[in-house]
Parts: sequence; structure tokens; C-alpha cells
Amino acid sequence: MENKPKVLTQRYELGRLLGQGTFAKVYYGRSLATNNAVAIKLIDKEKVFKIGLVEQIKREISVMRIARHPNIVQLYEVMATKSKIYFIMEYAKGGELFDKVAKGRLKEDIARKYFIQLIDAVDFCHDKGVYHRDIKPENLLLDDNENLKVSDFGLSALAESKRQDGLLHTICGTPAYVAPEVIDRKGYDGAKADIWSCGVVLFVLLAGYLPFHDSNLMAMYRKIGRAEFKFPSWFPADVRRLLSRILDPNPITRISITKVKESSWFRKGLTLKNRVKARLESKTMGPFDTSTSAGPSQESSDGNLDQLFKPPSLNAFDIISISAGFDLSGLFEDSYRKRETRFACRQPANVIISKLVEMAKHLRLKVSKKEGGLLRLEGLNEGGKGALVIDAEIFELTPSFHLVELKKSNGDTLEYQRMLMDNIRPSLDEIIWVWQGEQQHQQGETPAGPQDSEG
Repeated sequence: MENKPKVLTQRYELGRLLGQGTFAKVYYGRSLATNNAVAIKLIDKEKVFKIGLVEQIKREISVMRIARHPNIVQLYEVMATKSKIYFIMEYAKGGELFDKVAKGRLKEDIARKYFIQLIDAVDFCHDKGVYHRDIKPENLLLDDNENLKVSDFGLSALAESKRQDGLLHTICGTPAYVAPEVIDRKGYDGAKADIWSCGVVLFVLLAGYLPFHDSNLMAMYRKIGRAEFKFPSWFPADVRRLLSRILDPNPITRISITKVKESSWFRKGLTLKNRVKARLESKTMGPFDTSTSAGPSQESSDGNLDQLFKPPSLNAFDIISISAGFDLSGLFEDSYRKRETRFACRQPANVIISKLVEMAKHLRLKVSKKEGGLLRLEGLNEGGKGALVIDAEIFELTPSFHLVELKKSNGDTLEYQRMLMDNIRPSLDEIIWVWQGEQQHQQGETPAGPQDSEG
């Protein structure tokens, strides 16, 4: 008798194994509702806790939630049982780019196409304050249309991970693709380190082998530190110039992504049509823009604050992605939910804004508008962890139905929690329809989750 495939929450069919690592396995899956193929990443909770990878898993979820771009693998849903975590992701039918390169070097036009798509995706991530830190052909997938998809954000870092020197300090990545400043352990710029890795990928695509290779790891690190490599004879002059500027061991003088895009070799592969298309797609990727620290605040008086503010509308995917499927409190007992909360409101945006401004005045918080449609509420007193800063973002479901997200972006978490429950919640009571979590508790419900079919 044929074994029936396992089914998760009566929604996804779990199929063949696609690949596996130390703590996770990736399976082919199928949505029972749409019949569409998906990839299901299964993570063992016990191993994650035992090895201390909770923060890494949380970071991966947060990053993939932000990174919605045509050339980045999409995360559709996160589910959890007592022993397992499931990432429901976009299925890349074409497999790893590594498998293509393993058969030999690629034609220049094909390599350029993949490199352009890689740079677009990485540039998008950097705009969002996300640094991948493990860019290599094994983490670059292809869909059924031969388009590149960046995957595996397990080692990625958010801008908030930087220390006071403005640099990242975690040593990570794959040795042959890692930038020299990462090896030096003195701190590094995540964007510059990612650019270096993109350069190594480009070299591999065009040459069919690594620029830096040695059976002795320390010898290889020395080559990386000095940028000791030779171009194959078939490399055109313009790609040699570009790679020489990308594989510059000095991160200060290393070329930026903006300059990469301006290079003659890069521009050969761009047409006006796909440039415009890529920009439009990246600009319509929804409201999860964490780049609130980038760009100056737009100060405005209380009288015209609501006129400057146009809340982003939510499509069906956005509504799903900020619902229970992305509530990390169900996956871990952690501080994530202590930093942000949401409430639904049956009021137009101008009423919500007026109420937020009124509340801020009462609590002696400075109000300003940030790029991307955020209201920033800043405390005037410096606490032990700096002044308390709360970002408020309003999402439009319908003209008279909105979702408001409040998130602590600076300051003491306990102070924020006290202010949230003692002052903010009561002050906004008349416009709140449902406060996050209260509806479920009132009705005695819990979010539906998958049956633990793995035992």
C-alpha cells in the first residue's frame, strides 16, 4: 500500500527532501488550496535551543519578512509545533546556481544577467538595512524562468546589529567568498563585505573556478588579504576593470554598488525596460521598510502632519504576513513581542494621527515624520539606554479601517512596556477596535498551528 504524504495543518503537503543542513531540512511541498509548489524548511526546535541559535532563526524570519523583491526567495508563512518550526517559502525549481557553475563557466551574457539580478537584490537589502554576509553560488537559486533568487539569510545582519563604531563584528561567511576585513576581526562594513562576495561570485561565474584558492586555509586568507588572483585570458577588459575595483582589499576604496551599476560592463546588460521594471517592483514591495534610521526626519507642525502622511495600503499578502503567521511569540519565548505591538482601528487615518499627536503631547513626546510614512515619537529625557523612541506606522486596509503598529526603536524595553500599558493603551482606547492578542484571549481562542506530524 502506498504511503500517504504528510500534511501540515491540512494546508500543505510535505514531499521529497530537497536538501539538508545541520539544523534544518528543506522539502518540496504543495499548497492544497492553490496546488502551487512551495519549499518547506523544517527546523528542529530542540537543536536550535541547545546550540543557541534562537536569535539567528528570529533574525532570518525578520529579514525574510522585510526582503520582498523579485530576486529574493519569498517567505510566505511561518508555522510551529512543540518540536518543529516550518518556513513555507517560494520554491525555486531551477535549483542552486552552484550546480550550473559546477558544469563549467557561463557565457558572459548569462553571467552578467545573474550578476545584475544579484546586485539588484543585494542593493535592495542594503537599502533596508540588511546585510546578507554569506553570498555564494550555493545560496543563489534559480526559478523555472532562470531568474536568480537570493536565499539563506541565516547569517544576515540588520543595521541595528552594528556596534557604536558603526561596524559589524561577527566573523561569519564561507572562507573563499569572505572579505579580507571580515577575516581581520577589526570590524567591517556589511555593505562593503557583501560587495566583495558578489565580486567573487562574478569571477566564479565567468571563470568556472575561485579567484582565491589554497588547500591551506591560512594561505588562502593571505591571498584574500592581498587580493592575489589572476584573470583568465578570456576575461574582457571592462570586466577586469570592474572586478579589480570590487576585489579591492581596502574596503574604504572598494567600489560601491552605485558605482558598480554605473560601470560599462554592468550597463551592457541593462535595457530601459528591465531597469524600470526592477525599480517599480522593488518600490511596491509593501510596508515592511525598516530603514527608519536612514534619511533625515521631516519635521512638521501638528496642524499639517496628517496632510503629509499617506498611509500605505495593504494587499492580501501584507495582511497575512502581519497576522498570526508572523507573530514570533508563538515560536519562542523571547523579547521580540516586547518591542512591538499592533491594534486595529475603525477610523480614518487623519483621526488616528490626531489622536497619536494628542497622546504624544500629553506624554511629552516629540513628534516627527520619517520617510516611508512613519510617525516617530521621541522622549525628551535620556534614560540608561538612551531616549525612548517609538515608531508608529499606519497601514490602510480600507479608507475607514486601519492597522497601527507601534515599535520601540530605542530606549529601555521595560520603560516602553510600562508606557505602552499605563499610558498609550488607555489614551488610545476610544479609537482601538482590537488590541493585539486581546481578541483571542477574550474568546478563549489560540491560533491554529500544524499538527506535529514529526512526532
